[in-house]
Amino acid sequence: MNADAGAHTAVARAQESEYGEGHDYAVSPHIRHATLRGLLESRIEAVVKEVLARQGSCAVLEVGAGHGTFTDAVIRAGGIPTVTEMSRTSFDFLRRKFSDSPDVCVRYDSDGTAWLDGETQFDLILLISVLHHIPDYLGVVAAQCDNALRPGGSVLTFQDPLWYPRQGKLSKVLSWGSYFAWRIGQGELKRGVRTRARRLRGIYDESEPSDMVEYHVVRQGVDERALIELLGARFAEVELDAYFSTPLPALQAVGAKYFPPNTFGILARGRKADADIGQRQTRG
Repeated sequence: MNADAGAHTAVARAQESEYGEGHDYAVSPHIRHATLRGLLESRIEAVVKEVLARQGSCAVLEVGAGHGTFTDAVIRAGGIPTVTEMSRTSFDFLRRKFSDSPDVCVRYDSDGTAWLDGETQFDLILLISVLHHIPDYLGVVAAQCDNALRPGGSVLTFQDPLWYPRQGKLSKVLSWGSYFAWRIGQGELKRGVRTRARRLRGIYDESEPSDMVEYHVVRQGVDERALIELLGARFAEVELDAYFSTPLPALQAVGAKYFPPNTFGILARGRKADADIGQRQTRG
């Protein structure tokens, strides 16, 4: 088993542990703020409607759909979603939630390849609060774009941490300070302190769900520039949206206006034909 495969197995176990029965994605620290959630829902709806206006239909792949919070936005906009989930509990929840929606396809994604069947093609891929959970996120995004996305299609990512080495000291202080404050509110300060102590020593324990679920801590966040370069070779347009995000409701409104960004999303439009991609990669 190679390093990425081993890491993926550990992450899958952690996902099952952390996002099991009783977990509520609506109060997840990633999307708990109504303003952020509303912004993302409007972005999703706008992209879906853009595709519909161009070609009359929009097949959407949503990776790691959780409890279908953003699947609802896809449906409202008129898209036809295929959703995947690595947590068996969340998969079962999604099947129950969309049991009366024949256009929604729900797939259990035990190994991270449920989207790859060699036949199904999509017009939009959604990766919402997902990339920082994936060990080889660049490889996965490249494979999805090259194998599961139609020419002309789009990719929308959102709510991933900017690459740590490019974040300033203020961003890091605010991020970790709000993290500890959130842990206190959750009654889990001791867990947060133990987790942070391990990270400061460079220790990442595959038996600890808090280390593996938030896999970005293993490799210093998510490299937004590497993603832009990867997508730039495949799409006609690539837009970066960097912003401030925190688990603390009281800090979000102020931070969104005055604090430096620590989180990002990317919208890539107009996937190029395979020949164009190959020529650009060859020249590079």
